[in-house]
This record gives sequence, C-alpha cells and structure tokens, in this order.
Amino acid sequence: MTIDWLGFGYAAAIAIGGFMGYKRKGNVMSMVAGLLFGSLSAYGAFRLSNDPSDIKISLIASGSLATVMGVRFRKSGKLMPAGIMTGLSLLMVLRLLLLIVL
Repeated sequence: MTIDWLGFGYAAAIAIGGFMGYKRKGNVMSMVAGLLFGSLSAYGAFRLSNDPSDIKISLIASGSLATVMGVRFRKSGKLMPAGIMTGLSLLMVLRLLLLIVL
C-alpha cells in the first residue's frame, strides 16, 4: 500500500485555504467549503491509497472545485485564491486521469 501524499497535500491546501479565507475576511462560507472539499479530498486520497484504481471521490471533489473556482476566477480575474485553486484542482484532475490511463 502506497500513501497518496499528493492527494493528502492537496486536501490540506484546500482546508488551510478555507480557514485562511475565514481568518482574513471573516467569510464563513469559505471555511465551510474548504473543510467540506478538504475532507472529501482527504477521504479520496485515503481510498486511493488503499486501491490505486479508486479515483471516483477524488475526481469528483477536484473536478467540482476546479469548476466552482474556475467560474470565480473568470468573474473576478483574481489569481488569489480562485486562480491558484483552479490550477491546483485542474492539475489534480489531470493526475487522477493519468493514473487510470497508465
């Protein structure tokens, strides 16, 4: 069993980003979304660590976050946090799809 360190790191980045959004701006929705998507991503990384072909949860979480943050980035044009999270989420989706292909 190999541990999905990239998946757990991605999940931590999401959770920390949500907490920082709450801490800096007082945005409760940022914290809730960060904890929700971070938890889903961590669970997906756990599942991927146990079975390398089980990408469903991770793919749904990262794909959803890429879509939501991509729309926010397109509206605001701000690189932080929407652009960064869109890029990270798209990289995670690409990584997960490559795991299935290879």
